[in-house]
Amino acid sequence: MKNLSRISLLVIAAVLVSAASYAQEVNRPLRVAVARYSHETCTFCPGGDSDIERWTRVSPPYGGERLLNSGGYVGGFVKVAREHLGIELIGLTSPVGVWGGSSASWNTEESFDHFMGLIIADLERALPVDGVFLALHGAMGVRNVPRPEAEIARRIRQVVGPEVPIAATFDPHGNEDAEFLRWADMAFCVKRYPHYDSRLQGERAARTLIRTMRGDYKPTTATRKPGIVTATVLQWTGQSPSMDIMERARRWEARAVDAYVSVFYGFPWTDVPDIGATIMVVTNDDQELADSIAEDMSDYMWRVREDFAGGSFPLPEEGVRLAKDAIAAGETPVVLADHSDRPGDATHILRELIDQEVGKVLIGTIRDERVIEELASSGAAAGEHFAMDVGGFTPSGGTPVHIEGTLAYFGQGGGYENVAAVEFGNDNMLVITPALTQITMPHQLRFGPIEPDDYDVFVIKSRVHFRRGFDETGYAPSIFIIEAPGPFVGTLHLDALDFQFGPIDALYPFGTPEGRE
Repeated sequence: MKNLSRISLLVIAAVLVSAASYAQEVNRPLRVAVARYSHETCTFCPGGDSDIERWTRVSPPYGGERLLNSGGYVGGFVKVAREHLGIELIGLTSPVGVWGGSSASWNTEESFDHFMGLIIADLERALPVDGVFLALHGAMGVRNVPRPEAEIARRIRQVVGPEVPIAATFDPHGNEDAEFLRWADMAFCVKRYPHYDSRLQGERAARTLIRTMRGDYKPTTATRKPGIVTATVLQWTGQSPSMDIMERARRWEARAVDAYVSVFYGFPWTDVPDIGATIMVVTNDDQELADSIAEDMSDYMWRVREDFAGGSFPLPEEGVRLAKDAIAAGETPVVLADHSDRPGDATHILRELIDQEVGKVLIGTIRDERVIEELASSGAAAGEHFAMDVGGFTPSGGTPVHIEGTLAYFGQGGGYENVAAVEFGNDNMLVITPALTQITMPHQLRFGPIEPDDYDVFVIKSRVHFRRGFDETGYAPSIFIIEAPGPFVGTLHLDALDFQFGPIDALYPFGTPEGRE
């Protein structure tokens, strides 16, 4: 009996140890790796390839808590993840941003491999992980890598194995197809342009990824390509049919429990094989529902294609006349949005404003790193006479404009070491930056002696994002989108570009996609 009792005690002890071990395993934190690699690439832009140096000029890559506190998609993801008990986040070393934004050309293959190497090395050190979150864009262009975001997911999948769920967030200008969800499990795309809901999509990704890791959600997906390509200026979600397309997606999400509908409008200036609009749907273990929603959304976009892909805008001469009429009517300030200028140096509107003798104009900005460098090398200071040719040095930029006036400011601004502000003409101000700068809010131009509220006309390099601060706040009662006088990169004339990989001839409005009539 004593031996039996001893055996029983040993068995009980073994069971208790096993149970404790199981409880520890069950209650251990779920480890989620977080990375960001985002770029909207204008492969047709003439600025030269974005290499490692350009990617590290803005900031060195970083991870850890600094990445987790970086806001946007990541900020939304982290907020929700940290509202759940038992979640441990690992910030993987990630590239931050590239000099010139989307005004340069292709990313080099070397830079892609370099930064993916940093991400993968951190991921391997962090293993095991239970999930991965990727903050992506969707319109990255990398030489010799046809589908960069899918390749990012593929390399992550090789490390974590087939069972670890991967979720990603995207910009609506992404170019994607079914290849991405071959390697990842979930996609969450912004539904508003301007992008007010980046953080929201990060929050959605966190909730769904955590549910998936805990076995409460089984991602089941469907992808469709409607067969449409559009310039981004036509994609503003404050107007129909873009507004209606996104509302239809939201309606599906409200009607179908656990369904997420992502609408990618595409980015036509990235010469990749998956350009154009895309629908991605994620459901909870319901393939039939995923397919039916994807089909409905794709067919709806096709039905409204004429209004969605159509549009025309005044050329600079007419646009400046419209601005003068608005000034005469007291409907100021006026915004002239130079939507097509992706390199940032175009002078078409500036020249028209001078020729038509318009005053109280704030041009923010014209890119001319040559002017900035010359001012810096000469030790220029505010108050000095300014007489230099500005802008107009890329094929779509027009020709340089000679500006004579007073250097009102020269120093730090807009995240740059040096920017210049030149007062000229009839109370006009020209801001010169060393790279393309998109002004989305009036306060971005409030530095040095500049007070934006003093001007009647703003000239900005933006397509839609400027509406955040100039339109949807009621700041500017008169807004005119201006087209460039030629089929340059950035204009509506997409068929004038020399596509090598993007099937533009098989996409509406430049061709008929397979399966459509």
